[in-house]
Order: sequence, then C-alpha cells, then structure tokens
Amino acid sequence: TEIADWADVHFICVGTPQQPSGAADLSQVESVVETLAPLLTRPTLVVGKSTVPVGTAPALRDRLHELAPAGEQVELAWNPEFLREAFAVEDTLRPDRIVLGTESPRALALLHRLYAIPISEETPLVECDLATAELIKVAANAFLATKISFINAMAQMCQAAGGDVELLADALGHDKRIGRAFLNAGLGFGGGCLPKDIRALSARASELGVDVLADLIGSVESINNNQRKEVAELAIEQLGGDVHGCKIAVLGAAFKPGTDDTRNSPALDVAHFLADAGADVHVFDPHARVTRPDLTQAETIPDLFRGAHLVLHLTEWPEFRYLEPAELSPLVANKVLIDARLKLHRPTWQQAGWRVVQLGRAATL
Repeated sequence: TEIADWADVHFICVGTPQQPSGAADLSQVESVVETLAPLLTRPTLVVGKSTVPVGTAPALRDRLHELAPAGEQVELAWNPEFLREAFAVEDTLRPDRIVLGTESPRALALLHRLYAIPISEETPLVECDLATAELIKVAANAFLATKISFINAMAQMCQAAGGDVELLADALGHDKRIGRAFLNAGLGFGGGCLPKDIRALSARASELGVDVLADLIGSVESINNNQRKEVAELAIEQLGGDVHGCKIAVLGAAFKPGTDDTRNSPALDVAHFLADAGADVHVFDPHARVTRPDLTQAETIPDLFRGAHLVLHLTEWPEFRYLEPAELSPLVANKVLIDARLKLHRPTWQQAGWRVVQLGRAATL
C-alpha cells in the first residue's frame, strides 16, 4: 500500500514459467496486476518486463483500468529485459538496446526520464507499440536458437562430407549479413530461459495460425535435442558400442560457463543418456553440482580422469582450456577425448597422444 501511494512507476518482473503445453504460465504476472491495481488511486505507469506471449499487454491494461480506482489514468507500457545469465549487472548498466512499447506520449516521456543515463550514452532506443515490444524478446531468442541449430546441422553435414565446421563458420562470419557470433558448433543451447521462450513463441504462433513460425521453431528444437543424442551415441561408438562398466569422465555440468545453473543442461542430458546405457559417469564442474544418483560428482580434475575410458568436454569453462593433457595421460585407461564444444586446443591434446573427436571435424590419431 505504501509503495502504491508514492511510486510513479511500477515494474512487473516476475517469472513466466513453461506449462506442459509449452505455453507461458502468466499466473504470476496476473497476480501482480490483481494485487497492485486496487491500490492505484492516482496517475501511475505500470511497466511490464516479464517475457509474455504477444497480446498479453492489452488484456493486462484493461484489467488495470477495471480494478484501479484511478481507472484509465493508470497506463501500461512494455519494456522487455534482455539480461543474460551471469551478465545481469553488466546488461542492466550497459544494455545493448532499450525497447519501449507504449500507447501514450506521457508514458513514453516518463520512460525517457527513467532511462536518461543510458539514452544519453547513445544506447540504441526502439520506441514501438505494445505488440512489437512483446515480440522482440522472444524473436531475439528464436533467432539465436535458429543460428545455433543451423551451424550444428552444418556440423553434421561436415561430418558426413569430410568438411571442417570451424573453418566453415569462420568463412560465414566474414559475411557482414551473417556475423560470427553464435555460429559455434557444439552441443547446442539450454538453460531456463531460451528454450522456454521459444516454446512459448511456438505455442502462441500456433494459436494465431502462424504455422510457418511454429514449424520453424519445431525444427530448431529438434536439431538442438538431436545434437545431445549425437554426442552420446558418438561416445558409445568410441567405446566399441558398449559402455557397460566403462568410466566416462564429463567436463562440465552447467548449461553454460559462468553459472551454476543446470536447468535443461545439454551436458547433463548427455551424461544421463550414457548412465542409462550402463556407463559409470563421473562429472566435474567448477561451480555446478549434480544431484541424480546415477552420476558421480568428481571433486578434482585428477579424480575425474583417474581410470577413465573416455573424456567428454561438454561445458566450455575457460579453465578447461588450460588443462595439461600430458600430465593427465597417465591417469586414464584410454586416451580418447570428445570435445563437443570445439573449444579445446586439439594439437596440444594430439601431441600428448590423445585421439580427439569433434563434431564436424575429422578426427586424427
């Protein structure tokens, strides 16, 4: 009540988790509106930052007008967040763009005051309608996911044809229309946001009859999920088709470096697949912990490598690039490394006698 009395702007920053159907669960957003609106007795701006399906904002606006004593003097704007996990502070202080979805000059002017510092620093500014503001975040995630899945599909093509996906990606990156960022072949994307957001976009596209977008996202997801299976099957192939009784060492558990988040982790999906196939899977991660009983958490790199029949590099933590394969060689039972992130220095490992397997690149030794 106290905040409602004095605040001129209220931000909605709650989660929109995925429902079993793939659609976004808006119950937290709706709960904020239902709780806040009856307390708004004077002109106020409510700003949504949560990632929501397009068409949500007008419904929330109408509910605010219905419940708030100030009625239509309560305005709604949409200002999506673009925070990357492990970079939230940096992205807040120095955003790469600001999106302001508004319906009135008053709301837009107030948001300009709020973002005066980054605007003065020439941060790119997009002023748009509510629907476009709702779509921008999920469209950005869908495009990144598409780019990642495309290069992983090309990695499979290189694997079949004898090409080198790293050289291919470098060549594509020199094209200014494409760019090199996110053209890194490997295990694909995971985490708690990107997969959820693109599924919600797909569900909303289906609701609106935009089947072409839903089909595209379905293909992107299929490629991404299949990449995990490809790596697990490659591991089984390297061990002669049977992993029962074999110790497999996994470098990485988090879905990406810089976080301890294991939600929808590609690394853990591969580890679980191999454990289900009968392997004795040990995992080391600088920060993330594993909780499934079929996986063993290694506390040190030597513990991880000791007696291993196969090593898998599945999360590209920077410290893994500085491992000394010559020092680790005496610990393992078999010097075979699958670098599913294509980030380790292959010549260094090969010089130490390791067979290095990378998706989309010819293996040697």
